Amino acid sequence: MTLVGTALDGLLGLLDLERLEANLFRGISPDEERQRVFGGQVAGQALVAAMRTVESATDDGDDRTVHSLHAYFLRPGDPRVPIVYEVDRIRDGRSFTTRRVVAIQHGKAIFNLQASFHRGEKGFDYQVEMPDAPDPETLPTFRERVEPYRDVLGAWIDRPRPIDIRHVDTPIWLARDFEPREQQLVWIRADGRLPDDDPTLHACIVTFASDFTLLDSTLLPQGRADDDVMMASLDHAMWFHRPFRADDWLLYVQRPLSDSGARGLAGGLIFTRDGHLAVTVMQEGLIRPVEGPVAR
Repeated sequence: MTLVGTALDGLLGLLDLERLEANLFRGISPDEERQRVFGGQVAGQALVAAMRTVESATDDGDDRTVHSLHAYFLRPGDPRVPIVYEVDRIRDGRSFTTRRVVAIQHGKAIFNLQASFHRGEKGFDYQVEMPDAPDPETLPTFRERVEPYRDVLGAWIDRPRPIDIRHVDTPIWLARDFEPREQQLVWIRADGRLPDDDPTLHACIVTFASDFTLLDSTLLPQGRADDDVMMASLDHAMWFHRPFRADDWLLYVQRPLSDSGARGLAGGLIFTRDGHLAVTVMQEGLIRPVEGPVAR
C-alpha cells in the first residue's frame, strides 16, 4: 500500500492524465487561485503523456526510461480549463525512443516538449562531486521559514505542498538584500511515500519540482531580489543520469550562469543524499524590470 500525504496525492492525480485517443491526453490544474499554470505542472504532465506512448510502443521487454527532455514555455497556461497534450511518436529505435509533445489550450500551443528515452546499457562512470550541505532535517521547513511573514503572506503559508523544500540559506525572495554568491543549495523531496516499482513516476515528480527556485538563482549575483523584476520560465532542459527516488532527499545545487538581455540562465545539479549525480537541469527565464513592456 502506498502512503501519501494529501498534497502529494493531489499531485499524483494531476499527473494521472485522461487518455482521449492513442496519442491524445487531457490534464487538469489544481483548484487554486493562480493567474497562470505552474510551469513544473505542464512539464510533468507532458512527460507523462510521452511516457504513456513509450510504454505502449516497446514490446521487446526492454525498460526505456527518460534520459533527456527539452522544453519551451510558449504562452501562459490558463488554470481554469483542461490542457490537451498531443504526442508525436517521432521514432522508436533499437536503443532510443523519441517523442514530441505539444500542450494546447484555447486552440493554441502553450508548451512544447521533446523527450528521449533510452534502453539501459553499461558504460563508463564519472560525475562531479556533490558539495557539502547540512542535513535537511536540521533546516527549517518552508512554513517555519515564512512564519515571521504571516501578516503579509496570510493563509497562503498554511497551504499543503506536495514537495518538501528546505533552503540551506534564507531564500532570496525573503532575504531581499544579501551578499552576492555563486550558488544556492536546496533540499527537495516528495512529501509522502511513492511506489517502489515506477521509476517513470519518480522522474515526473522531479520534473515537476525542478521548476521551483531555479530561476531565483539568476538574481544571486545582484545581491537582491527586487519586487520590480518580472520573472517567467522560457525554456527548460533536463538530463537524467542515475536512478533516484523522488521521495528521498535530493540536494538541488543551483548556479547562475548568465544574466543579459532581460534573460537569465541557471544550471542545476540534483544529487541523491549519498552523493550520486541523478539529474542535470538548465533553465532560461525572463528577468525583466517591470518598467519595461510586460508582453512575452
